[in-house]
Amino acid sequence: MRIWVPYHDVVEAMGGLPDGVEADVYDGAGSPPSTIAQVEFYVVPYMSGPGPLELMRDMPSLKVAQSLTAGVDNFLPFVPDGVTLCNARGVHDASTAELAVTLMLASLRGVPEFVRAQDRGLWQSREHRSLADRTVLIIGYGSVGAAVERRLAGFECDVLRVARSARDGIAPMDAVPELLPRADVVVLTVPMTQETTGLVDAAFLSAMADGALLVNVARGPVVDTDALLAELGSGRLRAALDVTDPEPLPPEHPLWSAPGLLLSPHVGGYSTAFLPRAYALVADQLRRYCAGEPLANVIDGAY
Repeated sequence: MRIWVPYHDVVEAMGGLPDGVEADVYDGAGSPPSTIAQVEFYVVPYMSGPGPLELMRDMPSLKVAQSLTAGVDNFLPFVPDGVTLCNARGVHDASTAELAVTLMLASLRGVPEFVRAQDRGLWQSREHRSLADRTVLIIGYGSVGAAVERRLAGFECDVLRVARSARDGIAPMDAVPELLPRADVVVLTVPMTQETTGLVDAAFLSAMADGALLVNVARGPVVDTDALLAELGSGRLRAALDVTDPEPLPPEHPLWSAPGLLLSPHVGGYSTAFLPRAYALVADQLRRYCAGEPLANVIDGAY
């Protein structure tokens, strides 16, 4: 059996390959390996654009496509019929949750203002809002949303939870309109699907409390950019975005200069926590596949 992995040291990190398994390294750059017709298990390079995805159409032996991202909305048009698609649920929880909390704290406590003042050599002091005593609404309470809540445990804030379907302590999506006015911070950790594209529209934003903060570590198109710009321009809401629509953000785009907005360039999963967890996932999936066991994180049914 032949597999493709995106990093030279992934095999060593896995502790070697099972008997009968051979690996080629393809990082998404340059020409693909000559074994494209033989590969059964393809670990798609991380954040590498559509090129490596298009290669799946030329893999007649392909059985499994393993994403290194949690979201696989960009994979779906390229995965051939009969190929099992698995996402990287859990790999990015630590990194993305850290960034979500960082964006919350930085925005609430005025860190961007401090940095700009430091650049100008100005000592400017004023009161900012704390995360303590705030109510945080997490929309998309999956593994990333739960990781965000774990990291909020010491901040003396209240947490409300929303997921696709209701369960103990977690409200369904149709409860969002009644929960929004109660939240000081709204965190988006939903996957991008037909249901969540444009979820945060003018009506959603207008239901948010005055002065509330929107934090998006999900996908850019979950938020209606024009509607958000209108709210930011009025000064009624603030936002902290790791993802935007469009993306990457063009230099002249009005989001760059929107008041009350903190931007990071889609780096939620891009930290030193990524590779160890990615290696562990790939090793476990390959072990499962070779042993004929069920794979983890299989994407099936409605995504």
